[in-house]
Amino acid sequence: MSSWAFLFPGQGAQSVGMGSGLYRECERARALFDRAREVLGYDMAGICFDGPKEQLDATRYSQPALFVTSLAALEQLKETHPERLTECRFAAGLSLGEYTACAFAGVFDFETGLRIVQERGEAMQAAADARPSGMASVLGLAAEQVEALCDQVRQEGEILAVANYLCPGNIVVSGDRAACERIVEPALEAGAMKVVPLAVAGAFHTPIMESAVDRLRTVLESAELRPARIPVVSNVDAQPHTNPEEIRQLLIRQVCAPVQWEPSMRWLLDQGVAHFCEVGPGRVLRGLLKRIHRKADSYGTLD
Repeated sequence: MSSWAFLFPGQGAQSVGMGSGLYRECERARALFDRAREVLGYDMAGICFDGPKEQLDATRYSQPALFVTSLAALEQLKETHPERLTECRFAAGLSLGEYTACAFAGVFDFETGLRIVQERGEAMQAAADARPSGMASVLGLAAEQVEALCDQVRQEGEILAVANYLCPGNIVVSGDRAACERIVEPALEAGAMKVVPLAVAGAFHTPIMESAVDRLRTVLESAELRPARIPVVSNVDAQPHTNPEEIRQLLIRQVCAPVQWEPSMRWLLDQGVAHFCEVGPGRVLRGLLKRIHRKADSYGTLD
């Protein structure tokens, strides 16, 4: 039997128009968007389908929007390729996408997951608004070089650290805005191809998000979490987990911890996963996977 892993995208994969075809063509996907309106108290589908882009890109909106759109894509996949779900052995998601992976694995139901994600987006938006900060992709350097550059340019009282270990040659730094700007020149001098500022609200996956942790802990600790029916590979430690209490604590830690995406993908490849399916908008995760293992067999759902 072929083995599959399902990968769920994180913030940054959103685009205006996402999910509109699902809403038209798949009754079960349409039901998720309609239920999301009731849970969230606003027309999330309208923001996904029609924008404006600035609103969809805001953390408090993009996180619930990606969660719902990815699960809607999953509903369509159940109709078009049910064998992939039968053969899926593992799930993983990039940052916000890990919550979608947990919903797919049965750790929590749709409504519970959506309420958690709504609180996460609100809390992270508030933390970002409280302190000027940002993120940037450093392209063309090894992780150890980027870590050393962070130590070199960080000034007293500042935060600047690696936030995402995405793939070879693509390392995301996160921290105070001035520090993110200051790393550009030394990174280029060290041989980076370029440094690309990311269109995000703030310094995710660093201690700057610490104020969001208590809010997220409160909602996660009050939620009913069940054992995962298939292992979910955690962003925090790049290891598989099914125990609901372990998953709960890892999701809390994930807000401030760097995302171990490349180690997660290498772990899945080491388990003999033959096929990967990116469930949700965009092609980012497939692109990263090809940089990690050029011959990896990958597919998408919303191309």
